[in-house]
Amino acid sequence: MGPPSAPPCRGRVPWQGLLLTVSLLTLWNPPATAQVSVESVPLNAVEGKHVLLLVHNLPQDTIGYIWHKGDRTDSSYSIASYVIDTKTNITGPAYSGRETVYPNGSLLFQHATLKDTGYYTLQLIRKNLQNEQVTGQLRVYSELPKPSITSNSSSPVEDEDSVALTCEPETQDTTYLWWIDGQRLQGSDRLVTSLDNRTLILIFITRNDTGSYQCENRNPVSGSRSDPVNLNVLYGPDVPTISPPDSYYPPGANLHLSCHAASNPPARYSWLINGSLQIPTQELFVPSITVSHSGFYACVAYNSATGRNRTTIKNITVSAKENAPGVLVGAIAGIVIGVLAGVTLVAALGCVLFLRRTGRASGQRDLREQQPPKSTSGPAPSNRGTPSVPQPDPRTASPTYEVSVALHVLVPQAPGDPGSVPTPHLAELGDSGNCSKNGSRGW
Repeated sequence: MGPPSAPPCRGRVPWQGLLLTVSLLTLWNPPATAQVSVESVPLNAVEGKHVLLLVHNLPQDTIGYIWHKGDRTDSSYSIASYVIDTKTNITGPAYSGRETVYPNGSLLFQHATLKDTGYYTLQLIRKNLQNEQVTGQLRVYSELPKPSITSNSSSPVEDEDSVALTCEPETQDTTYLWWIDGQRLQGSDRLVTSLDNRTLILIFITRNDTGSYQCENRNPVSGSRSDPVNLNVLYGPDVPTISPPDSYYPPGANLHLSCHAASNPPARYSWLINGSLQIPTQELFVPSITVSHSGFYACVAYNSATGRNRTTIKNITVSAKENAPGVLVGAIAGIVIGVLAGVTLVAALGCVLFLRRTGRASGQRDLREQQPPKSTSGPAPSNRGTPSVPQPDPRTASPTYEVSVALHVLVPQAPGDPGSVPTPHLAELGDSGNCSKNGSRGW
């Protein structure tokens, strides 16, 4: 029976008739047949559990069907075939003993394995002996075990070691994530991960990397986190600090100094007083100090795990009158200037006395030379037996005498490198003057 046709007519066809014809043709078209499909239930199967390939919209005129492993129909990969009328189930070369074909065409896998993952094709045989096929997919994942973390170093040293943390075990189709102190680990220049993110590398680890690390594994059917692993980073000691900050004490006071430096494990401390090693202790106590206790107090912090040590030096002054640092420096400068002035005055007085003495002697010689010689009747005595003494030429300048004054002042060296003990040094201040017979001075 074909669709009704409009009677032939001559002339124009009214638009009402054309609309009716289109409507009839639309109503005459049969509804489209729903497509056959295959659904995996569940979508992602767990290894060892059952999974079903469920067939939807099976045609009514189907007389049988064949399941094949793969994405095409191949008799060498047939799993099982089923004849609906006789309810006959025939297994094929790819049958493993765990597959069951139901009358509605669905295929059940018992105790699915990872090898069952893949495509499966259903071949439909209809009454007109026409074949139709549809392909579905089966995904099987293993249930992941609880992961654990292994490390290449249990006690890394700051700025020296790099640490590699690995999430175990390695499994297929698994996503690995890292957590620190309960927060997702953010990437940085010092963090490197392997291609699968299973290994985390911390380059030149620092104390800021200390924390509780966890790794997580995930796949479509399971996921869990490892037990936390605490990373113990060894560091320090840093430059120690000495407290209290006071540097000036009166005689009879008790000197109590404490030293502290950031360090893991905690540092061991020792003290040196003016280079003399004391009993190892973090706190130094000296009762009833005197002026002799003034000097340099050095605290040495040592970390036996890192093999490092750092030193801080403090200058302690014991004085009857407490002086501020600025007053002490001014006093030293005043003493230096006073000493220089005194030495210069002494040198000037010495020059004056010397000039007077040499001037008086020279005048007496001039007077003796100017006296007329006594006349004698005899011949003049011979000077052959007496060596001649050279007389200074009155036209030549008087000899110049250099007076050098050197003042040695003990100046404590300011602490520079905390790791070394500064050595007191001598600063020399010099002044010189020139004395001449005519009383002139040259500077």
